Amino acid sequence: MSQDDDEGIRIEAAEIIAGGGIIAFRTDTLYGLGADPFNNQAVGRIRELKGREEAKPILSLLSDLSEIDRFITHRSEVFQRVANHFWPGPLTLIGVARPELPSELTAGTGTIGLRLPDNESVRALVRACGRALTATSANVSGQPPAWNAKDVIECFPVGVDLVVDGGEVSATQASTVLDLSGERARLVREGAVTREALEGFVLF
Repeated sequence: MSQDDDEGIRIEAAEIIAGGGIIAFRTDTLYGLGADPFNNQAVGRIRELKGREEAKPILSLLSDLSEIDRFITHRSEVFQRVANHFWPGPLTLIGVARPELPSELTAGTGTIGLRLPDNESVRALVRACGRALTATSANVSGQPPAWNAKDVIECFPVGVDLVVDGGEVSATQASTVLDLSGERARLVREGAVTREALEGFVLF
């Protein structure tokens, strides 16, 4: 079932998430699958839907900068500097995960990827759903990403409890992924934020 994004749908989405369900929604980049990142069973359902490799952690979107400490053990000076400059925006930052995070979320890596989306409507939805949502891409692993709600429904005719129709994706690139969990920064994927832009803030 697909519904346009508005306050009523956010309330419905929040109820689904609180009950351990799964939604699909447009992020600031592509459509993603949303669940409560602290609900191991719900995150496990997402892995089953996607056929996702167990070794890959699942990204979480935050509603606000203040939510970072719920997920990582500490904010290094570099992490804070990069987040302050590039967030909200299409940059996923990887940090050392808090030990109490569900294993389905971290995939046993001890790390977690976080992003603060550059879209107020998306942040409002995330805020309504508990201030954090998983946001792994809404497609079967290895298949093309979903550009609109119709793509999501075609990919997942069952298994997704609500598709929040946020319109066609306008982003032309995926988010950049920067690993700040170790002693040196590691660029996992170059996307909308270029390596050149990051070089003024981190040492690779």
